[in-house]
Amino acid sequence: MALDAVRKTFEKEGIANRIIELDESSATVADAAKALHTEEARVAKSMSFLVDDQVNIIVMAGDVKIDNHKYKEYFHKKAKMVPFNEVEQLTSHPAGGVCSFALPSNVNVYLDRSLKRFKTVFPACGSRNSAIELNISELEHYSSNVQDWVDVTKLA
Repeated sequence: MALDAVRKTFEKEGIANRIIELDESSATVADAAKALHTEEARVAKSMSFLVDDQVNIIVMAGDVKIDNHKYKEYFHKKAKMVPFNEVEQLTSHPAGGVCSFALPSNVNVYLDRSLKRFKTVFPACGSRNSAIELNISELEHYSSNVQDWVDVTKLA
């Protein structure tokens, strides 16, 4: 289970006790915001994309969506999401629980600048009912395989 992998990673870092396991779903931004009693924008959603055969996860604020023009400018390819039924196989996390932690070494992470306007954000922890509150520096530090901060989104 992906949550267990994230927990083990966070145990090594001394922050496993900060994982929030919810009784209700946090699989969507709206569900997560409601369950965590926060605004949707502070939910750090992780979306999986394919660039050729490379899997990239982009972590972004909950109130933004991919800006196709900006995405293509940065990655030199049209945005192509990982098919729903392949998300878990390629990222090791289920759809609705994808996060930037405890990822396979061949999955790259990009953090979107839309997150930088918040003191803390709530990314998932590898399941459809988990989260952790992290400041932006912590998000960058604990995320796997961070490649860059990008600007590939626009307000939804």
